[in-house]
Amino acid sequence: MPQPKYARESMTVMTEMVLPNDTNTLNNLMGGRLLHFMDIAAAIAAQKHSNRIVVTASVDNVSFAEPIRLGNIVTMKAQVTRAFSSSMEVFIEVWAEDIPAGVRVSTNSAFYTFVAVDQSGRPIEVPAVIPETDEEKDRYESALRRRQLRLVLAGRMNAQDATELREYLKV
Repeated sequence: MPQPKYARESMTVMTEMVLPNDTNTLNNLMGGRLLHFMDIAAAIAAQKHSNRIVVTASVDNVSFAEPIRLGNIVTMKAQVTRAFSSSMEVFIEVWAEDIPAGVRVSTNSAFYTFVAVDQSGRPIEVPAVIPETDEEKDRYESALRRRQLRLVLAGRMNAQDATELREYLKV
């Protein structure tokens, strides 16, 4: 079993500038381009935690709360919230900043799931996560419910077996 690691050790901050080639006809960052940026930042966090090659297994709901405009600076902060045998949940937050106007807004957040793999592409065990802050502890505690929901929705777990999720929903 790999040595457990602190959640903070996976912290990744990535910054991009929205250029004309990244935008749609309204001069806003294309959603697919943002998802690409987010996937990279989240994957780096998962790699930092696992010290392994990682593959994206799932992305939870991503809502686009605010448009990100041409020339804005996009900052993404990603961190592993919890690890299971070979998978890791990563929380990512996104902000857009108009530096000349002095405006910074939260635009997106999502949970990504990555699986660590060996050189042959087979899943490999990852270290446990040690949460320290209240926020890290909250995300850690709720990660099992989110995982069970993902597995039920994917048809990989029977809803009756999702004990944490059932307890939370009181069903």
